[in-house]
Amino acid sequence: MLLKKENILIVDDDIHILELLQRHLQSWNYHTYKAVSVKEAVAILRDTPIDLLITDLKMPEIDGFELIKFVSEHYPKLPKLVVTGYPSVQDSLMAIKSGVVKYLTKPFTKDELQSAIDVSFKRKNSKISTAKQRQKEDLSKNENSTKSSYGDIIGTSEKIKNVIQIIERVKDNKATIFVKGESGTGKELVARAIHYQGKFSREPFIAVNCGAIPENLLEAELFGYTKGAFTGADTTRNGFFQAANRGTIFLDEIGNASLAVQSRLLRVLQEKEVIKVGAQKPEKVDIRIITATNSNLLELIKKGAFREDLYYRLTVVEIQVAPLRDRKEDIPLLVEKFLFKYGVEYKDGLVKLSEQALAILQRYDWPGNIRELENIIQRAVIMCDRSIHVEHLPESLKYPINFPDSALVSLKEIEKQYIQKVLNFTDNNKTKAAEILGIDRKTIRQKLAD
Repeated sequence: MLLKKENILIVDDDIHILELLQRHLQSWNYHTYKAVSVKEAVAILRDTPIDLLITDLKMPEIDGFELIKFVSEHYPKLPKLVVTGYPSVQDSLMAIKSGVVKYLTKPFTKDELQSAIDVSFKRKNSKISTAKQRQKEDLSKNENSTKSSYGDIIGTSEKIKNVIQIIERVKDNKATIFVKGESGTGKELVARAIHYQGKFSREPFIAVNCGAIPENLLEAELFGYTKGAFTGADTTRNGFFQAANRGTIFLDEIGNASLAVQSRLLRVLQEKEVIKVGAQKPEKVDIRIITATNSNLLELIKKGAFREDLYYRLTVVEIQVAPLRDRKEDIPLLVEKFLFKYGVEYKDGLVKLSEQALAILQRYDWPGNIRELENIIQRAVIMCDRSIHVEHLPESLKYPINFPDSALVSLKEIEKQYIQKVLNFTDNNKTKAAEILGIDRKTIRQKLAD
């Protein structure tokens, strides 16, 4: 069954309540977003069109009333539903005054929740003309919002558009996909977009960095193991492949996998089954495999470090993610996203960037790609007050002067240059210069005259 068009944001610092609400909402085919704090909620509201807010009131640091007040002014037509474990008449009146449609007390039944949601959407849909006006206002505030992002992928460059076109082709099937690109270009974001923008989005997505797991553990982590399979295997345990069954597994830095792991992976691709370490019986899996690397697998094949047959199994569909230096027109959009993200986290508000600072960011070639850009914006937000200027950027980004190598000169010329340097340092005080050099004033005059 297809998801409904409504997006519901759930805000609660209790993970168990979040999971319970999400299960109920997904059983009714709503698309859900979760936040454990008001800061996270504001960030989601900024980047995602939300149709209903469900929030707790009592939360650490910033309570739900602050979020309700914020939403009431910034998103006045967004219906708000309160769920709380600490009910009071005063809180109830304050919530209703702030425009809350319904007020539920924990624990509540599934039917009570559904009834409250129905009332919230009926209230919203009864004002169609107002809703249309809100859409116009939202578009005028951010006319590029629907054009500049795809999932978590940000950009309007042709290279990003090409990536998105391929994702649109593969998102609803389970073809094996290989994502290529330099470190920090956002290969995992591409994998997540393939999964979450497609029809399998409600199934598991498991991301594994093969380079971060020791080689002797990677096989057991991926495929699971039986009790007693090796020292320390006290119980039978499923691996990442079993955890991702019916969904997607993303294997980053696949070039770091050992030949033993590669052999097992080939079996998964060929037979659609996995065998735990120490087991004899295979287990069937229904899974989409996405791999990525910044290594040259063809070079590894020549060296005998990567299986050629596996390479061709993994590269049914290839997606090349361009480095940031080749899509500089996307830098302002990425900067805007990071400014908001870290502005909320560190400054509780919007942080601006000067035009001169942005020009420097667009001139730089970004060898570390988007990850480097994000780190620099994060640091700059911390170091500034409310506006980032050139002085908040690292020296490595600023315009360098490439002095030519000094020409080879005689020892006498070097001596004269050094004497002149000392004289400059002493404001041409020959007595002081003579003391520093360990010679008399007459010798200084002679050496400079030669």
